[in-house]
Amino acid sequence: VLRLATQAATVLSSICFTKTSIDICLSTESNLTRETMAGSEISMTRLTTHVLDTANGVPAAKMTLRLTRLEGDKRELLLETKTNNDGRCDKPLLEGQDMRAGSYELEFEAGAYFNSGTDNPFVDRVVLRFGISDPLSHYHVPLLVSPYSYSTYRGS
Repeated sequence: VLRLATQAATVLSSICFTKTSIDICLSTESNLTRETMAGSEISMTRLTTHVLDTANGVPAAKMTLRLTRLEGDKRELLLETKTNNDGRCDKPLLEGQDMRAGSYELEFEAGAYFNSGTDNPFVDRVVLRFGISDPLSHYHVPLLVSPYSYSTYRGS
């Protein structure tokens, strides 16, 4: 086992030890996807979001959002869903094998959420275009939004 672990460490340049087994870490920094010697896989690579209504100081519950993959001139709608009562989605937007390097858009229906009663809300659809460069990492894209402004960042 030690020889196998040494060979695996040489090939993958990373090895992790746990109480019950030796894990070969497949990612370089994040150690988010692991394959044990027994062959089982723990996948934590995923794309998540969290929407906060900063005007009212609450999670943005039931906000519609869409995830689109961009490849050149092609746009592929991957998912349309709503946030739960905590302003999060019930499951990751992407995970495991669906996580691919590339360009993506998250589109949030903020105007409909705030239901301002006007045909032309100041903040209507919030479109965040971002890239995934390391599909073995966790990407978290929070949105802080009000009827008049929004901000985002790469969360953890």
